[in-house]
Amino acid sequence: MAITLTEAAAERVNKFLANRGKGVGIRLGVRTSGCSGMAYVMEFADEIGEDDVVFEDRGVKVLVDPKSLVYLDGTELDFAKEGLNEGFKFNNPNVTNECGCGESFSV
Repeated sequence: MAITLTEAAAERVNKFLANRGKGVGIRLGVRTSGCSGMAYVMEFADEIGEDDVVFEDRGVKVLVDPKSLVYLDGTELDFAKEGLNEGFKFNNPNVTNECGCGESFSV
């Protein structure tokens, strides 16, 4: 089981954490939402929870709750700029379907 980050994603997360001035890493998860069933959740983590599964890649700690890990295992987090848009992208090998707007997925 693993969650990884591209170099671009790690640089962006480290920049956000430095600007924020606190935090142990990022927390990734999934929630029920959208037309395909699930949506990604990403937020700063100020502490490691008792049940959190912790991965570290490229100097960034990634915290995932056990229920979300089933859906996120093997995911690579990337950061991309496309024209005027920029943002994090989840390269998740478990996804079987995504909605047209890209906001939700199913496994």
